[in-house]
Amino acid sequence: MSKAPEKAALAAETAPVVKSKKKLIIIIAAAVLLLGVIGGGAAVFLSKKNSSAKDKEHKAEPAKAPVFLPLEAFVVNLQSETGDKYLQVSMTLQVVDEEQANLLKLNMPQVRSRLLMLLSSKETSEILSSEGKEKLIEEIVEQVKLPFVPKGPSQKVSGVFFTSFVVQ
Repeated sequence: MSKAPEKAALAAETAPVVKSKKKLIIIIAAAVLLLGVIGGGAAVFLSKKNSSAKDKEHKAEPAKAPVFLPLEAFVVNLQSETGDKYLQVSMTLQVVDEEQANLLKLNMPQVRSRLLMLLSSKETSEILSSEGKEKLIEEIVEQVKLPFVPKGPSQKVSGVFFTSFVVQ
């Protein structure tokens, strides 16, 4: 009988050790599970953030290539008090799309007339400087943008580029 109390005492000593080991294993498992959930949530969140950034990049339209419309050369008499002065200029218009280029081609007589009137009204001193050329570009854009029919839509011209500019 002396063995029974010893076994009971031994069982009493090992029982808390077994219970504490079970608690320890449960706590470790819970911690690993919690870290797994946090890590998985972070991965999902970051992948959604990256995919939304990629979606925004894909949704952005690629830049359209500019459409250029070269014009025939202009030769005009300039306003001058010191004698005859001439301007020979070639230019290219930049428009937003082929539709605008075709519209300008269809109305080229009006475009050329407007530009001839504008260019022939200039004095030599006005157009020789860089600032004068910049102002002339702005005025050309304004003239080309004017509607071809009363109350019609204006043209969409975004730039003018001189390809030749000679004053004599």
